[in-house]
This record gives sequence, C-alpha cells and structure tokens, in this order.
Amino acid sequence: MAEQNCLVTNDWICGEYLRSRSQELTDATVQHIGITVVSVLIGLAVAFPLALLARRGRRFAGPVLGLTTVLYTVPSLAMFSLLLPVFGLSAALVVTGLVLYSLTILVRNILAGLEAVPEEARDAARGMGYGPGRLLWEVELPLALPAVMAGLRIATVSTVALTTVGSLVGKGGLGNLIEDALPSFFKAQVLAASVLCVLLAMAADLLLLGFQRLLTPWTRISGTSRTAGTAGGRRTDPDGPGGPAGLPAPAKVEAG
Repeated sequence: MAEQNCLVTNDWICGEYLRSRSQELTDATVQHIGITVVSVLIGLAVAFPLALLARRGRRFAGPVLGLTTVLYTVPSLAMFSLLLPVFGLSAALVVTGLVLYSLTILVRNILAGLEAVPEEARDAARGMGYGPGRLLWEVELPLALPAVMAGLRIATVSTVALTTVGSLVGKGGLGNLIEDALPSFFKAQVLAASVLCVLLAMAADLLLLGFQRLLTPWTRISGTSRTAGTAGGRRTDPDGPGGPAGLPAPAKVEAG
C-alpha cells in the first residue's frame, strides 16, 4: 500500500512511477540515444578532416584549434540562441550545437594520435611503396586509434550529459523529463531520468572501450609480451610482424 502511495507522498524511489510511466521513460531514452549517436558521428566526420588540416602546419593548426576551443567555451544557452534563427525549434538545432561542442575534444585527440605515430613506421611504409592515402589509412590511423578512441569516449560521455540541455527546445531526451519535473519537484521523475543519464554514459563508455579493444588487438598482445619479457629477464618486440600493416618494428637490444 505504501508503494502504491509513493506518487502521492512524492518519494524519491517509487516503483509505481516506473510502472506507470515506463513508456514515457522509454521514449525519452530512445530520443536521448538517437541525438547522442547522431551528434557524435557527425562530430567525428567533421573533426577528422579538420585534424588533417591542422596537421599540415602551424598556420592551419592555430586557427583550427583556436576556433574549436572558442566554440567549446560558448555557454549552451547562448549557443542554441545563436543557432535558433537557422534551425528553429528542431532536433537539428540540438544536434548542431552538440557537434560543435564535440569538435575541440575530437580534433585534438585525432591530431595527437596522428602526431604520435613513430617516424620509423612512416619511413618503413614509404620504403614499401605506400602512398600518402594508403599510409594514412593503413599505418597512421591504426597506430593512432588508442588516442582517437580515447577522445571519442570522452566526447560521447560529454554529449550524453549535454543532450539534456536540449530540453530548452523540447529535444533533450531524458532532460525533458527532468525539466518537466523541476517546477513541481517531482522527485521520482527527477531521480529516474538522472540515473538513466548516468547509466547511458557508463554503457556508452564501456561499449566504446570494448570496441577499442576489438580494433586494437596488438595493444593487448603488447601488454602480455611486456609482462612475459620482464618476467623472463628479457624484453621482446611487443608488436612483431603482427602490428598494424605488418610493418617491421625497430630492432631492440635484448638484455641478458
């Protein structure tokens, strides 16, 4: 009986709310996931060419990194207000704002990953006849994947949180429920929507981490090889012939 009256007593934890509003929670969660996924994918598609442009030299890196950093500092309310005349009260308004916010994280991580590629790997690939395009896709990007995926994970978790701000225009997924519940301080709805946001962020991060491990199996082999090499008093080449693009690794001096 007490559980049935938790809506009347406005309890934080209310099973009756979850049962009676399950469809509302499901719809808001689906909208939240959709906006997040679309925003991150578009952000990644825009950030990649910007990172390649920034890599060409300081005269490009300065404006690209500076612009993306400035965009990230714009408050969400001001950002949506600036975009409102162009997109109106639509999901495109929220997605565009989230894409702009994601650029500073994605561009910097993609650029950092590409710049961290060993010059020896590039020289070896060129010696094997790799052109610029093949060098990028088959050598540099695979080696840069850990940094790129780290940036993607941060951008995704950040976007899950920022999507709630879309409730300002009625396109905020779970943020809509939080905003609707605040005027009357509907505790069960505030808590349920907030917890779902946290769970979405955690699930997205774990999913991308698993995807990263699937795409970069040599990082797991590297860790195992280093452990085995240390235990045996001898260091071995962690990447070996199975590294990205099958490139030969630099020779290492063995101890012992």
